[in-house]
Amino acid sequence: MQNPARSAATDAPDSGYSGNQVPQPDASAGLLVSNGWIASIFLAFLSSAGLYYVNIFPVIVDALMAGAGLSAEQAGQITFANTMGAVIGAFTVSWLIRHIPRWKRAAAILLCCSIGMDVLTIQLANLDLLIPLRLVHGMLGGALVGLGFAVIARSGIAGRSYSMVLLVQYTGGAIGVGFLPALVAEHGTYVPFYALITFSAITLLMLPLIADYPLPTEEEKRVQAENRVPLPMLPIAVTLLALFCFQFANMALFAFIFDLGKSFDLPLGFISQTLFWANLIAIGGAALAAVTGQKLPLAKPLAIALIITLVGLLMFVFSDIRPVFILANIVTGMTWAFCVPYFLTMASRFDAAGQMGAFGGFASKLGLACGPLVAGYFITGGGSYTQLIILATTVLVICLAAVPAAARLDR
Repeated sequence: MQNPARSAATDAPDSGYSGNQVPQPDASAGLLVSNGWIASIFLAFLSSAGLYYVNIFPVIVDALMAGAGLSAEQAGQITFANTMGAVIGAFTVSWLIRHIPRWKRAAAILLCCSIGMDVLTIQLANLDLLIPLRLVHGMLGGALVGLGFAVIARSGIAGRSYSMVLLVQYTGGAIGVGFLPALVAEHGTYVPFYALITFSAITLLMLPLIADYPLPTEEEKRVQAENRVPLPMLPIAVTLLALFCFQFANMALFAFIFDLGKSFDLPLGFISQTLFWANLIAIGGAALAAVTGQKLPLAKPLAIALIITLVGLLMFVFSDIRPVFILANIVTGMTWAFCVPYFLTMASRFDAAGQMGAFGGFASKLGLACGPLVAGYFITGGGSYTQLIILATTVLVICLAAVPAAARLDR
């Protein structure tokens, strides 16, 4: 069994439950050392490319509402289609992951097709086609993220790489929400989709440099089968449910954060700059997850971070006070970047091939999809943002159920 004092942030997905031993990656495959920090960053780009639109959701939603004249409900439907497609893609690849030995080729195909969907979105510029286009884009992106999470889960540096995923996403998100709104105002509604193309192209260039991180060999599978302990379904289910609720609650507010700020009479420039700096500061949450994971068990840091997140969400009720709005974004940003690597690491420690890590990606995407959809219907139906904040906080309380599961993993 793994030493519980070792991380959520650097250890391979190994647990006393499964009895699996993670195959050691071939360090000679690819052009990078397979367990180095740069490898973690490149894996993070791979697992972020299909999901980058989530980090600039506020910009996309505001561009569609202000630039294209869509209602909150319509914008919510488009973002839901994009993220629900990711759910379908992640769910599908979760079942297929054990049958994809040449994952790099699959990743390259998915990246190229995603870029194609973004180009079509821009070229067609037809709002009637946005929902089916973004649905297909989401399916491709979700499959890519699920594939990336599975590769990370068997890389031997799972937790650290999950932390880097959040670091990459928050850095990209900070740049997006800081600079894209002005570019949208100057160049039009579809500027955010050029940002998505750029991110995917950069990831495509990184792909040949990543080590192979192969599936377990037949001999390793035989040894695992002999030593296998049945997977504990309740802790797995609780972990996936908590990850879903965490993403649901946070994204329900984040997707409409510009409109939320406007409802409290905050100017657009102030909101944009707040999100920019909050995203930059939130990178510290991902870095902290990597550091604490090396020294502490899972349960206690996760419990503390979840409680802080609850307080941070409730602070949005007082968004008319500018310092409180700033602090709420910083607090929830940091805890978001901190908690997600912990949840994903918990999921990845249940098997060696990375299948549970891929299912963690599925639960994450499902929460990200449902949050904006429910929030859009809620606001369009006459609900206030104060009521939405209370709803999101209530959903987040469910995540505390994962703390006992984390404690059990620690043991």
